[in-house]
Amino acid sequence: MPLNNKKNLANLKAVIFDYGEVLCLPPITSDVEGSARILGISTDLFRDLWGRNRDLYDRGDLSPEIYWRRFAEDAGVTLDEAQLRELSERDVTMWSRLNPNMLAWLKALSLAGIKTAILSNMHIGMVQHARRGFPWLKLVDCITLSAEVRLIKPDPAIYEHCLRGLGVDPSESLFIDDREVNVASARTVGMHALQFQSTAQLRSQLREGQFLILPAEDGVEGARSA
Repeated sequence: MPLNNKKNLANLKAVIFDYGEVLCLPPITSDVEGSARILGISTDLFRDLWGRNRDLYDRGDLSPEIYWRRFAEDAGVTLDEAQLRELSERDVTMWSRLNPNMLAWLKALSLAGIKTAILSNMHIGMVQHARRGFPWLKLVDCITLSAEVRLIKPDPAIYEHCLRGLGVDPSESLFIDDREVNVASARTVGMHALQFQSTAQLRSQLREGQFLILPAEDGVEGARSA
């Protein structure tokens, strides 16, 4: 298990979560098909173009309107204001389905006295939606969202920003993200880090690292290792 000082997981003071595809579920096929249909392109092309300006969007350099206008231009189509707005709203909706097991684990960690944080690349539209519509964010000790701090993963500066907000040393924290490049960057600043692939995989690696509070597999509000 590629952790920094993995034997020390039992003494962690903080767990830091990515949002996309960790605390939320990935978009479903119909999400992508619906947005691609507005643009009149294939789902494969939609996926390719989706990431083209995403870093600029997530860092707050582009407004939702400009991001989707550039997206349409790259697709070779012209859209009206209503269509651009619909694409922006659909993008928020497709990333708003929460992962119940991971959210339950976050709550269990908080109840156990472990500090928690969200460290996510998130554009301003999604930030505003989360701030308004996710009451569970009140449980989180530190929320570091790229569009608000104008930094994006894997820039080490955003990890350091989050650690300062939590008030913990890197070696006292565990970062969980679905992208290996972000996990690798967290390790360079001295954090423990795991790439999220499934709840079962995460449970196994946490148990190996001797961390006692494990995510449940069946919707149970957290579980302690036997």
